[in-house]
Amino acid sequence: MAATTSSSLHPHHRARLRSRAGPLLAVVVVSVLALTGLLRASRRDGAAADLAPLSAARAREASNRTIAQRKILLDPAFTPRLPRHSALSLSLASRNALPPRNAARFPRLPDGHLKVVLYVHNRPRYLRLVVDSLSRVDGISEALLIVSHDGYFPEMDEIVQGISFCQVKQIFAPYSPHLFPDAFPGVSPGDCRDKDKATEKRCRGDPDQYGNHRSPRIVSLKHHWWWMMNTVWDGLEETRDFDGHILFIEEDHYIFPNAYRDAQLLVDLKPKKCPQCYAVNLAPSDVKARGEGWESLIAEKMGNIGYAFNRTVWRKIHAKAKQFCTFDEYNWDITMWATVYPSFGAPVYSLRGPRRSAAHFGKCGLHQGQDSSNVCVDNGVGAVELDAIDKVPNIKADWPVHIIRKQQGYQAGFKGWGGWGDRRDQELCLSFAYMYHVKDPSPT
Repeated sequence: MAATTSSSLHPHHRARLRSRAGPLLAVVVVSVLALTGLLRASRRDGAAADLAPLSAARAREASNRTIAQRKILLDPAFTPRLPRHSALSLSLASRNALPPRNAARFPRLPDGHLKVVLYVHNRPRYLRLVVDSLSRVDGISEALLIVSHDGYFPEMDEIVQGISFCQVKQIFAPYSPHLFPDAFPGVSPGDCRDKDKATEKRCRGDPDQYGNHRSPRIVSLKHHWWWMMNTVWDGLEETRDFDGHILFIEEDHYIFPNAYRDAQLLVDLKPKKCPQCYAVNLAPSDVKARGEGWESLIAEKMGNIGYAFNRTVWRKIHAKAKQFCTFDEYNWDITMWATVYPSFGAPVYSLRGPRRSAAHFGKCGLHQGQDSSNVCVDNGVGAVELDAIDKVPNIKADWPVHIIRKQQGYQAGFKGWGGWGDRRDQELCLSFAYMYHVKDPSPT
């Protein structure tokens, strides 16, 4: 069909067209002006125009980092095996899945908060003191407190049930030797004891490097710590997607009122002040030291009182599961100092303040108080004195960092105190490293 021109239109059509021309022209002019403005803005903010693809690229990079943080190395030759549950261990495993208490009272965990893990054994006098100290910590209501129990002890459970100052979640090591009085990882019938010779006694077990056979009360320390670490980082719904810092404390660590805020400050300062640092600490690595009192931050080896690190560091630790689980040393911290940290290829520094914000107290050892024939009655009262400066944040962002390069204490080359020679303990330890990454580990 031929195009229709205005000269061929009826007069009243031409009049109607002229009447519409004004508004149409106005629309065209406005559109041109708007388009011109957009083009000018585009030229003026050319760099900003690239932000969308750049942001997408950064998001992909962050996603790749997260994937890398969560990637683990599995030994295809190793088959993880976990002990068969007893009725008690099964009930405790089900409790581990319960949501945190006090969530209605403290419904929001703010950005920048720390998760706090308190691992406990069976020293109720100590635990009461630690819980009381935590209740006085500035900012603790912002945190999720996870209490990890080595086995089940009613008095310890009752104390934790009474915590009301923050969200609190309890987890129980369901394979603790304390839960299996007649089977591994407790004492199995036919197990060798002390310095028994397996061939003479016809008993079962592998002695450590000093000829001693396993003691369930002793091996529980290392088993609990390793189970707890794997569970907190990779097993719990509340933390398995958390990539920030998690603060770890024990039942004989008195926590100062400024501890939480100081820990947050250290976490914020670490990438700027000490990018080579793996962690932050609330106290010197020497448990008897109170700090130097200098106006500077301190970088030294990671201590075992109030230490915090993120998922990237956990993945480095997890990758050394075989070294951790086969080293003949029943203490988890000495194992880390003597074999895991040295395998990283560079000094493992932790950033702390010049004054401690947590303190080790008391005289009762870890395993005292668990044997009715040898009850430790020390209650730790009066063991820690606080100054006014310990009650407020006392770390300054403009302080320099003093690096303590000569590390004291256990080093690479230390052969261990033993207590960890039985292959069953080593295999259970490795199974804990695999249990959240394989489907249905086989029961032993």
